[in-house]
Amino acid sequence: MPAPSSQRPSSPTDGDHGAKAAHRAMWAMGNYDRFARATVWELGPVLVEACGVAAGQRVLDVAAGTGNVAIPAALTGASVVASDLTPEHFIAGRRGAAQAGVVLEWIEGDAEALPFDDASFDVVTSCLGAMFAPNHERVADELVRVCRPNGTIGLIAFTPEGIGGEFFALLAPYLPPPAAGASPPVLWGDEAHVRELFGSRVTSLVMTRHTYVERASSPEDYARLFMETFGPVIAIRANLERTPERHAAFNRAFTNAIVRWNRSRDSGPVEIVYQYLLVVARMS
Repeated sequence: MPAPSSQRPSSPTDGDHGAKAAHRAMWAMGNYDRFARATVWELGPVLVEACGVAAGQRVLDVAAGTGNVAIPAALTGASVVASDLTPEHFIAGRRGAAQAGVVLEWIEGDAEALPFDDASFDVVTSCLGAMFAPNHERVADELVRVCRPNGTIGLIAFTPEGIGGEFFALLAPYLPPPAAGASPPVLWGDEAHVRELFGSRVTSLVMTRHTYVERASSPEDYARLFMETFGPVIAIRANLERTPERHAAFNRAFTNAIVRWNRSRDSGPVEIVYQYLLVVARMS
């Protein structure tokens, strides 16, 4: 495992430590592997292909979850490290990797202070993961720092204008207020914001918008998936249990939103189209 670099961001404050612990605890709730496989799993191979991951390369997937990018990357023959702030995900990740017949490293790490040497990786990726770290500038600095010259950084993030943006706007009033200086996650899906974050540190920056579809047998089943498996929704509902009226209001608003987003617009099968920004940056 690479040793920690001497060129790291300043040490986090006690407040930062508390926020990180709360963030980790929230994402450890439920069953993220079940959630990811039912929703976003197909995006991993998309990012691997876009970045041209190949045998012999060293790849880092940041905020890796249970491996929807890391496992397909390892299947190419690359040497892969999956890093996440929430190591509780690694149990399912290792199980999924074993089932796929690949071996990779699973290392706890914060996207704002990655525990790796400078210029350690040929490809650095993150799919709907690093976008949730509050300080976007620190994240961009870290992605650039650990990527080798002429290497590739690849990202997928929900766009602010799509249903992903609406989804997080729906949750926001029920979550703790963001830390000072935090940026909304979906800004990683805004081309101008991404261009500003990377600046002249990359030689090319290709950004394209795409969609994918999440499906369920009914709005109730889709809502149940989130309420049983998705950490932020589980945390919200737990916090609202002492206020039954707000708890019921949230459940109602969540289910109503699903019905509104469903492109079939009826009570049958659910098909919700999410828009995302695919970013591929080439290092200087």
